[in-house]
Amino acid sequence: MHRLLSTLACTALLAPASAHAEPLPQLRAYEVREAWRTPVAPVRIAQRTWQIGTAGLSALLLVGDDGAILIDGGMPQAAEHLLANIVALGLQPSDVKWIVHSQAHADHVGPLAAVKRATGARVASNAESAALLARGGAGDLHFGDGMLYPPLQVDRLLQDGETVELGELRLQVHFTPGHTPGSMSWSWSDAGTDGPPVQIVYADSLSAPGYRLLDNPRYPRIVEDFRRSMATLRALPCDLLLTPHPEASGWRYDATPARERELDCRGYADVAEAALDAQIDKERAAR
Repeated sequence: MHRLLSTLACTALLAPASAHAEPLPQLRAYEVREAWRTPVAPVRIAQRTWQIGTAGLSALLLVGDDGAILIDGGMPQAAEHLLANIVALGLQPSDVKWIVHSQAHADHVGPLAAVKRATGARVASNAESAALLARGGAGDLHFGDGMLYPPLQVDRLLQDGETVELGELRLQVHFTPGHTPGSMSWSWSDAGTDGPPVQIVYADSLSAPGYRLLDNPRYPRIVEDFRRSMATLRALPCDLLLTPHPEASGWRYDATPARERELDCRGYADVAEAALDAQIDKERAAR
């Protein structure tokens, strides 16, 4: 009897699906707005600092006498565009010696594995981001496997406050977790396009798009991390603010690039904290 039941069960599993069965769902790609995928020519931000990404996503190239450092890259399909813009600045891909990043999401680190192969550059990150980079974005705390990209291996693990140096270029990392547990912001000194020195901060996102903020079992201290990161940014010398999504800091990188509104690190943190508080209130009210 047991053998007969087992045979019937196996037969049922192998039987063809009913002609009236619903088809399985389509796989869904990670789709983004057009500006994130629109190539633009290099935009000079300061004497040694260039934006070489797309109209809607920052990818910064710091150029020194001993080579260049790339910060972020945008979407996975942007690799060839980044390399073309590097060449347009009179450099060779091999001149890029270091690659660093803000957050390990597909819209900012997507092409970095390809850029690393093309340039031979070393990658510096922190331990939290390195794990996500190695998985190609799989198992993200908030998005699961919804934002995948080619995996990237890290060559150097950074501590908070450490510097990445290349000749006269000196970038300091500031851990600003919240948007991701491994989010990083960067600061450096450069000369402005009109001469005077400026303290530049590339601040990672402080948004929580669709995140669970209260009693999040995967990220129990997410709110505390956001608030600590806001305090970190408020304390930085910040003559010129840049962000992974340029509109968050008032920049526009289209055919006529411009800075449409002035915003410093303190103002950026204040806007983000107000949005965070409103999101917490809404979540609390929905309980």
